[in-house]
Amino acid sequence: MNDAQDQDAKQVILIVDDTPDNITLLSALLKDKYKIKIATNGLKALHIASIDPSPDLILLDVMMPEMDGYETCRRLKENPQTNHIPIIFLTAKSQVSDEEMGLKLGAVDYISKPVSPPIVLARVATQLNLVRARNLLQDQNKNLEGLVKDRTRKLAKMQDAIIMAMASLAETRDNETGNHIRRTQNYVAALARQLKHLPRFSAELTDENIELLYKSAPLHDIGKVGIPDNILLKPGKLTSEEFEIMKLHTNYGRETILSVERYLGESNEFLRFAREITYSHQEKWDGSGYPENLSGDAIPISARLMAVADVYDALISRRVYKPAFTHEEAIDIMRKGRGTHFDPDILDVFLKITDEFKEIAMRYQEGEGGETEVF
Repeated sequence: MNDAQDQDAKQVILIVDDTPDNITLLSALLKDKYKIKIATNGLKALHIASIDPSPDLILLDVMMPEMDGYETCRRLKENPQTNHIPIIFLTAKSQVSDEEMGLKLGAVDYISKPVSPPIVLARVATQLNLVRARNLLQDQNKNLEGLVKDRTRKLAKMQDAIIMAMASLAETRDNETGNHIRRTQNYVAALARQLKHLPRFSAELTDENIELLYKSAPLHDIGKVGIPDNILLKPGKLTSEEFEIMKLHTNYGRETILSVERYLGESNEFLRFAREITYSHQEKWDGSGYPENLSGDAIPISARLMAVADVYDALISRRVYKPAFTHEEAIDIMRKGRGTHFDPDILDVFLKITDEFKEIAMRYQEGEGGETEVF
């Protein structure tokens, strides 16, 4: 290590004293081990201490003109840029009350003048060792925080992948693809972002909950894995008996989420939204839906959002039992469901952002052999 590197590696001490002899003595005592900065009054000390990188330690004389050491210490401790710097008072005052005042202001030590070189060296070394240990601990904490954030990010990504895989399993059985999942979760998020500004929805649709709704929406039809192929893939109209079996996908979906909650021994907002959406997204505002014929606000908000998203995507998509409607045709059909199938407020917001729905549908269009027509 050359002299310049050695100097940069040294810890920095700021000596604050208005007496040249004291500065000379302390500098000569400390310069071989530490990098020295000097201030001859309190104002200069405040300025030097605020310049990055800040000193590792300040040796501060008490008795100085204009601004004494106590006032300088007080200002240093008030400033967020400098309040972490340890201060050792150097003073000829030897009363216990003087030392008590300095310590109350935030000083870490108090050395009486005339100074004893061994005492100064020992006290300075002690405080700088503490500074080094504190900095090392802070670095370790930062590294640990980085590792935790990275691990959390990877776990969240893995959880999202598992959710999408589970949802895709149900969609694949229904001759649909992952793009249906992408579209519907983006529809739900788009509606929620608009509705959160309405007092009726603001408590439920926080930014955090909107993110959870976005992540849980793909599970809306997970219960379809329990429906037989001859019913799920039937090209014609279902019989009343077949439709009763089809309706059970909401029960199967809820039971799947409940089984996860039982395994965990607890629930959370994500699982709550997933359970509400899987079980109640086929309910209708006027009470004519299923599985419980819920009506109005008895239907969870999450399920009401999903109802709009799912119906729109079903209308614009080709199914084994129907062709795809155009965007404009789908809007007309859904407008007629205001107050019967759909929550009027949610449907009104949908009608205001239909262009955004169309853009989402185009962004996640199916490729060759998929279900979404070019419209």
